[in-house]
Amino acid sequence: MKLKIKKGDTVKVIAGDDKGKEGRVLEIYPTKMTILVDGVNIHKKHTKPSQQNQNGGIVDTSLPINYSNVQLVSAK
Repeated sequence: MKLKIKKGDTVKVIAGDDKGKEGRVLEIYPTKMTILVDGVNIHKKHTKPSQQNQNGGIVDTSLPINYSNVQLVSAK
């Protein structure tokens, strides 16, 4: 199935915890029917100190949201 939303488009979330938020599409995963939207579906990940991250701590990460939960606002 071909998705109508492309990378770089602006979308609005119409369902879920982030309902009403708008953001730019960063990634598209057509096989899973999910998209990654900037500033939407943010989750906190606790990291241990390592060679790359000396301090560790809490990092905010974006997770993909289902394609059916967003509406196209403007195309790229």
